[in-house]
Amino acid sequence: MKFTLIVCTYKRPHALGNLLASVKLQTVYPDEILIVDGSPDDATQRMLEANPMVHLTYYKVDESNRGLTKQRNYGIARVAPSSEVVCFLDDDTVLKPNYFEAVITAFQSNEKITGVGGVAVNENQWVPINPSKKYKRNEFFTLEGFVVKEALRNKIRNDLGLQSNLLPGKMPDYSHGRTCGYPLTGKNYEVDLLIGMSMSFRKKVVDSISFSKYFEGYGLYEDADFSIRALQFGSNVICTQAQLEHHHDPAGRPNQYHYGKMVVRNGWYVWRVKYPYPSFSARWKWHAITLLLTAIRATNIITTSKKKEAFTETLGRVVGWCSLFWDRPKI
Repeated sequence: MKFTLIVCTYKRPHALGNLLASVKLQTVYPDEILIVDGSPDDATQRMLEANPMVHLTYYKVDESNRGLTKQRNYGIARVAPSSEVVCFLDDDTVLKPNYFEAVITAFQSNEKITGVGGVAVNENQWVPINPSKKYKRNEFFTLEGFVVKEALRNKIRNDLGLQSNLLPGKMPDYSHGRTCGYPLTGKNYEVDLLIGMSMSFRKKVVDSISFSKYFEGYGLYEDADFSIRALQFGSNVICTQAQLEHHHDPAGRPNQYHYGKMVVRNGWYVWRVKYPYPSFSARWKWHAITLLLTAIRATNIITTSKKKEAFTETLGRVVGWCSLFWDRPKI
């Protein structure tokens, strides 16, 4: 299958260089690589000129096309007509050598699969179950011979009966699902949500829908919105053989106040894309969990060294939640 890689970047020449170095080592190489750069400087362009790659085309966009959502749509519009799959990667990822081979194999395994996501192995916390160890039900989550320790927010949700009974990546009718990912079993797992750092779609999907203008700017959860709307074309899967590392580069990210607002407002938006008319019970649970997560984040003002960041993000979440009562996002 012919496929195109699109990488949108902003002021991260070093991180992008690490990603492209891993692309060079792939067992299956992209037929086309599109770099869409929104940086106001030319550092990224100079890095690419010093490290030329086969099949790579560089686009420098102006301010009117800057931002992850706009840059992704800009890249999609320039994909070769012969491509059958379009792959998106964050510029701060590094691929294992068989990443693209695993992605293409997943698509070829079932024509109903139209979206494929990978696994960040440096963030994957699943371990094999130890038969001699007892795991408390509310503190650990088990799946197919593997176990992962529940984060504090999940422990509390378990205790309060607010936890999703669906597998990771599936969105319940109150939206707040499990986010622990999947163990490295080598299998594909059907999900609703793919993560923007590592997601690929058949070209018929990106030819039919685009990334929503609502998320123009930083675009938190634009990947969730897109992958939910992509379900109309088939199924999304997490391919645990498509492995990479995700090194969160702080460059180009918004301040914590705006991030906190987006967590709530954009989270509400994505929820209503999937469930336009939720029940009263689902609405109650969404708000209860949103406030619970805000309260947990507020405790970081005391428990972590980054007190200012914790305070401003908490404030942003509170303001974002309150704003839903007089200025809801329009779907």
